[in-house]
Amino acid sequence: MITLRPLRQEDVPAIKSWPPYPREFGMLDYSLRDGGWLDEYGGRTGTEILIAEDGNGMIGFALLAKKDASSAEFRIALHPLRLGQGLGRTVALRVLARGFSATGCDTIVLIVRKNNPRAERLYESLRFRPCGECMELVNGENVPFLKMEINRKTFEGVIKP
Repeated sequence: MITLRPLRQEDVPAIKSWPPYPREFGMLDYSLRDGGWLDEYGGRTGTEILIAEDGNGMIGFALLAKKDASSAEFRIALHPLRLGQGLGRTVALRVLARGFSATGCDTIVLIVRKNNPRAERLYESLRFRPCGECMELVNGENVPFLKMEINRKTFEGVIKP
């Protein structure tokens, strides 16, 4: 069974010491390292960082960062050795359920790299819909992203965690 808990301080060095992502996902490795998502979002008001665990330990982490009173940004990172096991979907469902219930959000948004069709398919299967595009500076490089969103009604009407 997968459970969520708040990030603890001792989790940060553990995550930053995870092995690198496989070559196919190498462009995502920055999110785990110094200056990555934990440093960028840790301690930010309105942001909740959650650790996903199962009986074998830490699966990954996710964050919900309030954008305004009714929306939050969602991000997820899995442990490199836990990729390809179908865990991303379950972790995402649990985090989204928490986002819509605990934070009172009406809309949850995310960005996904345009060169990551696997993640895009996952988010589409969760009923996120495209809502734009953007460029983000990642490690000094402009990277094209697809913006996606899901609202509470869609999540509650279609997805059951």
